[in-house]
Amino acid sequence: MATILEPGEIEAAASSPPFLHLPPKNLFTLRLERLVDGHPLADYLRLVTGLCHVQQGLMDDPPVTAMPDAERLRVCQQHGLPPFAAESLVREDVWLPYLDALLQRYQPPPQPAVKKAVATLRSANVGQRKAWAIALVSGQFTMLPAAVVPFLGAALQIAWSHWLLSTPDLALKPGDSLSQCPACGSPAMAGVIRHRGKYNGLRYLVCSLCACEWHVVRVKCVYCEQSKGLEYVSLEDDRHAANQAPVRAEVCPGCHSYLKLLYLENDAEAEALSTDLISLLLDMRLEQEGYQRPAPNLLLAPGGD
Repeated sequence: MATILEPGEIEAAASSPPFLHLPPKNLFTLRLERLVDGHPLADYLRLVTGLCHVQQGLMDDPPVTAMPDAERLRVCQQHGLPPFAAESLVREDVWLPYLDALLQRYQPPPQPAVKKAVATLRSANVGQRKAWAIALVSGQFTMLPAAVVPFLGAALQIAWSHWLLSTPDLALKPGDSLSQCPACGSPAMAGVIRHRGKYNGLRYLVCSLCACEWHVVRVKCVYCEQSKGLEYVSLEDDRHAANQAPVRAEVCPGCHSYLKLLYLENDAEAEALSTDLISLLLDMRLEQEGYQRPAPNLLLAPGGD
């Protein structure tokens, strides 16, 4: 039976922005292409580049593994819950083949610290690996060795991103908070201000785990949901004036938190995770000014080596 919309409903449907913007299947290639030399963290960025190569290889040729239970996915979507809920799936075995495959395919550079971190993960039993993964997805970075964070985080990201992009016709609804991913329940890592087509001018938050993007209105703190007094902070450089910088932090004086935003109109090829890593000087400045960053980056342990 056809549904007849009243005039007001027609206008609302026509003006409603798309809720989701899914990442492309070459997501990890886009990331590694943005990680450049000549940066104060060049050695670390080269390590991440190597991980992105392996992640993309696993996206193109995933390990033989089952998807999360189809019935669970159906029930979660029916009830408006994140179908790939990280807090529960990370306690199961379904993601572990991705970690095994990443550790098998990754060739560590000659640095002793990197080899030791990879060896630590390789020798850890299933229970230890799960315990560390639970700590990582729940933001308890002090509960696992800082050196294993990039490798464990990379494995978790490829598992959840692969599931997200391999599941057709997802019906996702907003999470309990603006900053919660509707696909897996993880916190946002950053925001992207898009600039093309039906997405032009819209803000999408980027999941720290699966890279799903969901729409959140602009000029509103995603943590305390207030709009009063928000400021936008950036680092001026030789290429961009401060108010035209492709990366700016939305700073909330109410809850003393901030979220990085990528403005694609100023850098059309920007990608959230890689841009976040190469703009850590902005985080250092805001931390010195007393602001908190609730948004995690699963390839970087705060305060770690």
